[in-house]
Amino acid sequence: MIATLKQIPLFAGLTGEELAHVEASSTTNSYPKGTVIINEGDPGSSMYLLVQGRVKVFVSDNHGKEFVLAILGPGEYVGELALLDDEPRTASVETEENSTFMVIQKEDFLALLHNHPSIQFKLLLSLTHRSRQLTESIKNLALKDVYSRVRLLFEDLAVEKDGHLMIDEPMTQQAIADRVGSSREMVARIMKELVFGGYVRIENERLILLQKLPEAF
Repeated sequence: MIATLKQIPLFAGLTGEELAHVEASSTTNSYPKGTVIINEGDPGSSMYLLVQGRVKVFVSDNHGKEFVLAILGPGEYVGELALLDDEPRTASVETEENSTFMVIQKEDFLALLHNHPSIQFKLLLSLTHRSRQLTESIKNLALKDVYSRVRLLFEDLAVEKDGHLMIDEPMTQQAIADRVGSSREMVARIMKELVFGGYVRIENERLILLQKLPEAF
């Protein structure tokens, strides 16, 4: 597990002995796909380092409508905010696939920050980056129409693979709607036009971008 910790940017620069202490202070838990490991509003007593798998971070209302704040993969961590300010969890976290975590309790996490100022700085940079991402999301929700938000999402997630630009994670219409703050019905209309226009092909819930998406819908 120490080899895994070395790959997590938050712990870069720690010695083998220090990493061994982090490992000794944590537990390893695995959860199946679809498990909510953090509930919005609950008190926080631990943070989760994602070793393997993928999770979504989201907020929801009383009617079950969700807005996805982020999709995170190995090396990322969640749950640290509630450990810093003693406030309830600000968002929920659910596994998107079978996932394994290192779980660090609050007392050990705060001791780690106290003993290693470099980690404090890296944590600050990470929180700043996430704050900028949230600001961008809020700006897009306020100022851009649904199609523009879908286009920006696709362009942000697309990677080149086997000679194609594709989004290499499941993208159902509901998943897209949750990411852009829209209804599934509106996303379905947009996807129908993009497929019909030859811009997008769908294979096993993966999207292949066949050509540059139009600026307007």
